Amino acid sequence: MPLKPIRLRPSDLARLGGYGLRSRPLRAVLSALGIAIGIAAMTAVVGISASSRAGLDEELATLGTNLLTVSPGTTMFGERATLPDESITMINRIGPVRSATATGVLNGTYVYRNDRIPAAQSGGLSVVAARLDLLDAVGGVLDHGSWLNAATDRYPAVVLGAAAAERLGNVPAVYIGGRWWVVAGVLRTLPLAPDLDSAVLMGWPAATTYLGFDGHPTKVYTRSVESQVEAVRAVLAPTADPQAPGEVQVSKPSDALVARRATNATFTALLLGLGAVALLVGGIGVANTMVISVLERRAEIGLRRSLGATQGQIRTQFVAESLLLSLIGGACGALLGYLVTEVYATTQRWPAVVPSWVLAGGVGATVLIGAAAGLYPAIRAARLAPTEALATT
Repeated sequence: MPLKPIRLRPSDLARLGGYGLRSRPLRAVLSALGIAIGIAAMTAVVGISASSRAGLDEELATLGTNLLTVSPGTTMFGERATLPDESITMINRIGPVRSATATGVLNGTYVYRNDRIPAAQSGGLSVVAARLDLLDAVGGVLDHGSWLNAATDRYPAVVLGAAAAERLGNVPAVYIGGRWWVVAGVLRTLPLAPDLDSAVLMGWPAATTYLGFDGHPTKVYTRSVESQVEAVRAVLAPTADPQAPGEVQVSKPSDALVARRATNATFTALLLGLGAVALLVGGIGVANTMVISVLERRAEIGLRRSLGATQGQIRTQFVAESLLLSLIGGACGALLGYLVTEVYATTQRWPAVVPSWVLAGGVGATVLIGAAAGLYPAIRAARLAPTEALATT
C-alpha cells in the first residue's frame, strides 16, 4: 500500500520558510534590504508628493477655491435690488454649502476719528454690519485685539479693517452716528475680501439697534464642498431670492480652483507611475534572490526529495520563503518610507501625509509580487530529480 505524504501545516511552512532565510542570514538581510529600499522609496516619494500636494492645497485654499459671493444686482427699472433677510438661512440649506455668512453696508453712515471732524471729511470709510462667523468665511486674521463675539456684537464695538486702521490711526474709539464706538480689534489685509480692508465692522444687532440698519445683506459669503462649487453657483441666485433670481449677482469660482484640480490630477498620475515602478523593482529583486537560492541549495533539495518530500512540498517551501522575504522587506520599507516622509514634511512645514493605501498597498502588493516572483524558482526546484540534485554536491 503506497504511503501518503504528510500534509504540511501552516506552522510547518512558516518554520521551513524561516529556516531557508536563517540558513543564509547575510543573503536574506541583503535581499530584504533591497526590497525594503524599493518599497521605502515608493512610500517616501508618494508620501512626500502627497504632503507637498497637501501643502499646496492649503496655499490654494487661502485663495478662496470654494468661496462664492452673492450680492444684489439691479431691478428691471435700473434701481438697486435688495436681498431678502432670509437669504442667508435659505443658502445654508443647500446641501454642499458648508457655511454662509453676510455683511451689510450702512449707506449714509460715516465714521470719524473724533467728534470734532466736519461731517464732510469722512475719509471714505464704509460702515459695515457683520455676522460673527464672517472672519472664518473670508480667511481673516486679526492683527491685534479681538473679533466680535456674542456680547460685543450687541453693543457699540467695532473691528477695523487694515486700511481703515491705517487711515484712522491708533485710536481706542471712533465716532459713528453721534455715538462713540470702542475699537475691539484690527484686522490684517484680507486677500479674499479686499473691500473690507477699508471698512469699520460692527455687530449685526448693534447696527440695527443704534444705527437703524434694515437687516438686508449686501454681500453673502458662502463656502461649499470644493467638488460641488459649480453646482452650488448654479442654484445660489434662485435660492437667495426665489421671486427675483435675475436680480442677484453671483461671483465666478476662483481661477485657483481650476489650478488645484489640474495639480491634483497630475500628482495622482505621478504617484501611480512611481508606485508601479517601485513595485516592479521589488518583484525583480525577489525573483533574482529566489533563483539564486535554488541554484545554491540544489543539494538540500535533493536530500529532502530523497527523504520523501514531494514536489508540492518543495514548491510550497520556496514560495513560503519568497512570501516571508517579501513581507519582511515590504513592512520594513513601508515603515522606513513613513519615517522619511514625516521628517522631510516637518522640515518643509508641510502637513505630513502618507496615504493609508500606500502603506497597506505597498506591503500587500510586495507580498503578491513576491509570491509570483518566487513561483518560477519554486517550480524549478520541485522539478529537480533527487539524483540530479545530489550529484551537484
